[in-house]
Amino acid sequence: MSSVETTPTSPAPTVRKTALNAIHRQMGAKMVDFNGWDMPVEYPAAIGCGIINEHMAVRTGVGIFDVSHMGDIRLAGPHALDAVQHISMNDASRLAIGQAQYSALLYPQGTFVDDVIVHRLGEDEYLLVINAGTREKDFNWVRDNTRQFDCQVENLSEDFTQIAIQGPKAVTTLQKLADADLSAVKFYWVTRGSVCGLKNILIARTGYTAEDGFEIYIPADEGTSTRVWNEILDAGKEFGAVPCGLGARNTLRLEGKLPLYGHEISDTINVWEAGLDRFCKMEKPEFIGRAALEKAKPNVKRTLAGLEMVDRGIARDGYKVLDHAGHEIGYVTSGSPAPFLKKNIALAYLPLEFAADGTMLKVEIRGQGVAAKLVPTPFYKRPKKAA
Repeated sequence: MSSVETTPTSPAPTVRKTALNAIHRQMGAKMVDFNGWDMPVEYPAAIGCGIINEHMAVRTGVGIFDVSHMGDIRLAGPHALDAVQHISMNDASRLAIGQAQYSALLYPQGTFVDDVIVHRLGEDEYLLVINAGTREKDFNWVRDNTRQFDCQVENLSEDFTQIAIQGPKAVTTLQKLADADLSAVKFYWVTRGSVCGLKNILIARTGYTAEDGFEIYIPADEGTSTRVWNEILDAGKEFGAVPCGLGARNTLRLEGKLPLYGHEISDTINVWEAGLDRFCKMEKPEFIGRAALEKAKPNVKRTLAGLEMVDRGIARDGYKVLDHAGHEIGYVTSGSPAPFLKKNIALAYLPLEFAADGTMLKVEIRGQGVAAKLVPTPFYKRPKKAA
């Protein structure tokens, strides 16, 4: 028997799994711990996947994502609109029933609790879709800041498997399995209908890929979730549909300059700096963060800008951005190769005086300054065409 004493340690936190976890592993996906969730980062090349192939499938055909790690908060009751208006920066009073909008929850200092999608589902019913890494924080914040309103606040995050069907062939793929006329659903609108024989399913024409597509909310049991996942892949087979992981999701959203919490937005970055002012309706009479944003607007000193690498090198998250003299002036928030654009791109926070398109700067890569230039964003815009 050993006499060596052991120090008690706290049990490791349990990694959460979506209802589709088993099928991801069965398909050979490379799994990673993403904000406490066991999630696929990419699927194997043997089934036509890998980050580049998955990215290209979404840009040219259709890709399928498990986004069940996202959170869902329902606000319902006589004062639900007042509550949503108080906690979010966009103007929810403009929403018709069945319409959605991009918005954000702000701290009193005008920085980000999280960015959200607000869906108006009924006369006095709203659904907020929040990020995976901030689920518990967001729910607690929403609950605590809406106590004065006559409305229920429910955390529905465990109730749904959320599947994103993204790409120019998304509508054709999903239409095979749905009874609603999906071509009639406009971008950032929602409908309900039967999907794969499941009735009254919420179908939203939203996504995080800078591409057309839908997100569906189905019951979060493994059998149902796996069946629907496989049926969607089968329906998209003629368009080259592939399962897609977090790697492709990240490169797709970067091409479209879609912000990621902890990178382009955080509790230290305000709305003006992030360039999200078009979604911030200062004409609203009151919302959390409004007063601070009024004071901050004339004093903005940095902005989020797009970089394209001129010399060989990839600007990774957190790398320093340098001026011509080699002085550090900013930092990369997100950077990677852009598979569709075939360029190395990045987003970075820079002083306003360095943020004009065409400005030449450097990114420090392995101790060396590598040339980059400022370019307009978003890097990618999907072609406009009739649904």
